[in-house]
Amino acid sequence: MPGKFPNEVLDQNKIASLLSGKRVLDKIRFSEILAKASKSEGLSLEEAAFLLDVESIDDRLALTEAAIKVKESIYGPRIVLFAPLYVSSHCINDCLYCGFRTGSQTPRRRLTNEEIKGDVEAIIAMGHKRILMVCGEDPTIEPRDIATMMQVIYDTRLPKGSIRRVNVNVAPLDTEGFRIIKSAGIGTYQCFQETFHRETYFRMHGRGPKSDFDNRIHVFDRCIEAGIDDFGIGFLFGLYDHRFEMLALLQHIAFLEKNFGIGPHTISIPRLEPAEGANVFETTPWKVSDKDLIKATAILRLAVPYTGIILSTRESSAMRQKLLRVGVSQMSAGSITNPGGYSDESRAVSQFSVQDHSSLDRVIRKVCGEHFIPSFCTGCYRKGRTGSKFQKLAKGQHINEFCSLNAVATLQEFLEDFASPETKAVGEKSVEKFINGQNDGNLKTRMADWRARIKNGERDIPY
Repeated sequence: MPGKFPNEVLDQNKIASLLSGKRVLDKIRFSEILAKASKSEGLSLEEAAFLLDVESIDDRLALTEAAIKVKESIYGPRIVLFAPLYVSSHCINDCLYCGFRTGSQTPRRRLTNEEIKGDVEAIIAMGHKRILMVCGEDPTIEPRDIATMMQVIYDTRLPKGSIRRVNVNVAPLDTEGFRIIKSAGIGTYQCFQETFHRETYFRMHGRGPKSDFDNRIHVFDRCIEAGIDDFGIGFLFGLYDHRFEMLALLQHIAFLEKNFGIGPHTISIPRLEPAEGANVFETTPWKVSDKDLIKATAILRLAVPYTGIILSTRESSAMRQKLLRVGVSQMSAGSITNPGGYSDESRAVSQFSVQDHSSLDRVIRKVCGEHFIPSFCTGCYRKGRTGSKFQKLAKGQHINEFCSLNAVATLQEFLEDFASPETKAVGEKSVEKFINGQNDGNLKTRMADWRARIKNGERDIPY
């Protein structure tokens, strides 16, 4: 089902033209582009292509410094945290880079609702309040089953917490399927194109429903039509030339903004990692270096300033710390990427190799130590600030005003209920500094009041 606009998403000839030849960096033009981008005005396709040629250490530094300033002007120092929850590793696709590929004879697992509850309890016990539910393209799982699983997650409660937002990463659905999971209270729908290069796409996805490139690239047409206006996009760094992928991603975003008036709520930046039963990591000619991933992240932040940029535990702890300084605004933490892995030692294979095995407590301590504010905020979702409403606030650099209060509240809840003594000490200093640094006197007073109420035992204070 290619959608209503079958030929308007990508112009590969234009991308090829922009990437052709090796250019000497025009320093004046570079300064002009950074000056424009620093105003959070975004980048044209041509400007993004220009920045892909940045090579010198000084120019890369200028690029990343501009990116973090843009991120903080819109989102402040907040870093939103979440955990993925894998509910099935059964899949009918044969994606050559994935541990869930049907061509692999590795052990599989599909969680029952009771097993989902067990994993959710383990995630809540860490201190999480946001979950990204993930499953392979399991033919036995229908949209109503997804909705039921979401309800199980929402209904699972411990004395000290519950999950307040369920985001979902599942294979493309039809419009009616999206309506069903919309009615179940979905936060953000996430789906990655993996690669925008058609030849590479068909080579990597030779069998299964995922082999339909057009159905996948038009998935957001259908989810928007069904009323899901928060959606996450991305590609897998390492399957093809990441410069091509970057420009194709920006063309896709421009298509969505033109035809639907909204762009993605999030952009993810996963990098290819080893996976059991797959050898693409070992054979790809397109591996992306640390310095190029840093540069690409900075360009995405400048090109689409209103969006959240998501970083997974595919990256090492050290690399994640570096990328925090480039404009990342969301991170997974304490992640397990095989079904049932949070609550028992499941034999099911993970989707990919995790590099950062740090606990949520340790991640929060590190994030606070880098002078950021960890957040489990779900305020915008609960208040209906999604889609165009959210993006209007973000583009106008007003979203931080709404989110900072919830960031303080959810971090303070974690410090009271789940933090180790070391993390609580570091976190309390971060909260105190953040509150004292507010210029808005009314907001500062509300933050201090909410903090005191949480210390006195209140939780999930209505906004």
